[in-house]
Amino acid sequence: MSAFLVENAPVIAVAVSLLSLVFSFYLIRYILRQDPGNEEVQQLSRSIQEGARTFMGREFQYLALFGVVVAVLLFLMPKTGLPTTVGFVVGTIASGLAGWIGMWIATKSNGRTAHAAQHSFSKALNIAYSGGATMGFTVVGMGLLGLSLVYLGFPEHSHAWLGYAFGSSAVALFLRVGGGIYTKSADVGADVVGKVEAGIPEDDPRNPGVIADNVGDNVGDVAGMGSDLYESYVSAIAATMFLGKEIDFTSTFPNLGYEELGLKLAFLLGVAGILASIIGYFFVSAEEGGDVSYEQQAANARSALNRGTTVANVLAGGLIIGVIVLVIPGGASAAEVISDAQAGLDVRWALFLAMLTGLVTGVIIGKATEYYTSENSPVKSIASAAQTGAATTIIEGLGTGLLSTVVPALAVGAATIFAFYLGGLFGIALASLGMLVTLGVVLSTDAYGPITDNAQGISEMAGLGTAVRERCEALDSVGNTTAAIGKGFAIGSAALAALAWLATYFSEAAAQNLLSLEAGVNLMNPAVLVGILLGAMITFYLASIGIHAISRGAASVVTEVRRQFDEIEGVRSGDTTPDYTTCVDIATSAALREMMIPGIVVLVAPVLVGVLPGLGVEALAGLLTGVLVTGFLTAIFMSNAGGAWDNAKKYIESGVHGGKGGKAHAASVVGDTVGDPLKDTAGPSLNVLIKLMGKVAVIFLPLFAYLVG
Repeated sequence: MSAFLVENAPVIAVAVSLLSLVFSFYLIRYILRQDPGNEEVQQLSRSIQEGARTFMGREFQYLALFGVVVAVLLFLMPKTGLPTTVGFVVGTIASGLAGWIGMWIATKSNGRTAHAAQHSFSKALNIAYSGGATMGFTVVGMGLLGLSLVYLGFPEHSHAWLGYAFGSSAVALFLRVGGGIYTKSADVGADVVGKVEAGIPEDDPRNPGVIADNVGDNVGDVAGMGSDLYESYVSAIAATMFLGKEIDFTSTFPNLGYEELGLKLAFLLGVAGILASIIGYFFVSAEEGGDVSYEQQAANARSALNRGTTVANVLAGGLIIGVIVLVIPGGASAAEVISDAQAGLDVRWALFLAMLTGLVTGVIIGKATEYYTSENSPVKSIASAAQTGAATTIIEGLGTGLLSTVVPALAVGAATIFAFYLGGLFGIALASLGMLVTLGVVLSTDAYGPITDNAQGISEMAGLGTAVRERCEALDSVGNTTAAIGKGFAIGSAALAALAWLATYFSEAAAQNLLSLEAGVNLMNPAVLVGILLGAMITFYLASIGIHAISRGAASVVTEVRRQFDEIEGVRSGDTTPDYTTCVDIATSAALREMMIPGIVVLVAPVLVGVLPGLGVEALAGLLTGVLVTGFLTAIFMSNAGGAWDNAKKYIESGVHGGKGGKAHAASVVGDTVGDPLKDTAGPSLNVLIKLMGKVAVIFLPLFAYLVG
């Protein structure tokens, strides 16, 4: 049985990946069979669909051009050109397709969720969650399927797998950065004129920027987040494959009967995670509850979502230990089997605990994010500070964001040390995979948030009534928390995935005689210190680019919204329908114009550091370290500060400190507006930075070796 599983692991992964995609198709059919609502709801939903389709269609044109240029460069690489290029092309297509499907079904789910909320809170929750689950299971299905097929096509060429991961990174770079710039340009632009200047509600149909804002939820928080986590998922599996291939289990277990056990284990663990996630989906359901309060409705939704995630994690843990015990013989310690491991534990338990370390780290980061961004003491402190004005609101939020980095940093640091002790560099890769193994259900919960946000907006714009709006707001309030947790999870998983790629970089550099694993990198080497400094600088430079891009894009949207209010008679009063399309076009153009520089910097910087005289591969190791450390902490700070400001505003809107329309509310709106670019663009875009640079460094190592030779 064990020999069959190991020898056929890639084929089994293909089969289970297809099962995940079939399950996604089942969810799509379920959603499309639901009532789309009245004509007004359908028209609003169609407007959002058209805007999202327009943006992503134009973005994919840029991505195609970028992909062709990169593919040509990869093809010219010495020794590894063809397999790397094929992997890159397949990875780009698979990741882009997953992002498109997720965006499309989210725009089909929003109106149906709003309509269902007229009759059933439980039904509305189920539709929204099913829309998010389509994204989740498409991502894990496409990710594992593509990687398995690339391996079957090039089983002896590890750069083919790395190329696949690189392709997924290219898509994430465009969808995460471009989508983030779009969504916050539209959101901030609409809020500045609508909520702050005109004093109208957030999702008021009189606001010319309101459709562009709702489009942004889908292209930024569904397609963008999905591509980000797709990249992390593929990165973790590919790094585990690469480092696992280096371990010779047969030297310790001569009667093993099968080879490349460490590599094949990555496929089997991915299979276990998908199966556990599918089962976890069926545990998400909420009681109807009758006429219960807003708080109770939100609590019911939160409990339902948490239950699905908990079941999936517990099942995954059981399946993982089952797989490890079944395929790896016992009787030898980790230190005996894995050269850089130190644990005296049985190797099976050491590898399981290394993977469990990542799973637990994800839970810790999620709980820490939830504490700092939901209605707990930090958010209430920001809301209280809003009573004395916008300045104190911003100061309190900044302090909260900075403080929120402590627990994630300690968690990732402890996980790194523990995983290395248990399984060496391979243990670090397993920890990153452990954090992402149940991504199917985790991403389902995250993508649920933008769908309920759209549903709440549609219910407001379509005038579906107070009861419906309150149900949608209860769903959306949970969505805000799940979105914040999702961002924290994405950042934490990016840090572990980047660590796995740093380990991969050292392993591959040692294999090509460019570095010594025993000697490591000397911090007294000035080139290494310069590399660390350059990596830290790039983090702040790219964060600055994102924030300035939103500032310029939002200014253009503000100008257009003001123009329509002033020049088109009846827009401000609601007697004339605004020109929504122009704001969509403005935000689209701003995003596409601004996203190119980050892409160029991320790709060019590692290559320049690797080839420039006086720097080289050791300085590049420093660059990767500097980017990882500063990018991780800066992303956590920005994401949590923005999430805390957002929920402080919503907490005030629930009726405390004067509620909507009061001075505290006005100050909280300013804080939320400042936080939007941080939590939805600048912070999350750093996820891609810290992972993509590691891939570029590994892929271009043959070039560095060629130049040295």
